[in-house]
Amino acid sequence: QVQMVESGGGLVQAGGSLRLSCAASGRTLSSYTMGWFRQAPGKEREFVVAISWSGGNTLYADSVKGRFTISRDNAKKTVYLQMNSLKPEDTAVYYCAAGQYTVVGAGNYPYWGQGTQVTVSS
Repeated sequence: QVQMVESGGGLVQAGGSLRLSCAASGRTLSSYTMGWFRQAPGKEREFVVAISWSGGNTLYADSVKGRFTISRDNAKKTVYLQMNSLKPEDTAVYYCAAGQYTVVGAGNYPYWGQGTQVTVSS
C-alpha cells in the first residue's frame, strides 16, 4: 500500500504558474503509475495527467497539453505537476493517485491523496 500527501496548491492569477508535489510513503513509488486528477465544485473528478512507473510514458488530458508537465523522482518518492499558463477553469482540488496502468479512468487508481486546492483568479 502507498500513502500520498499533496502540497503546493494556492491562489494564483491567470497566466501564472504553480508546482504541485505528491510525496509518497509506504511501498516503493517506482512500482506504480502516478496520476493527477482534479475536481471542481459541482463537477465530477476528471483526469489531468499520468506518468508510468519509469517515467517513459505520459498521458495528458487535452485541456492541459502544452501547459502542464508531470515528472517523478522515484528516489525521493515524489511526483510533480508543473502548471503553467493557468486559467480560471483550472480551479479545482487536485489529487494525486497511484495505480498499475497509465490510463485515464479514476477507477484504475486504488490509492489517493487528500487533495490540494488550486484557485486561479481572472
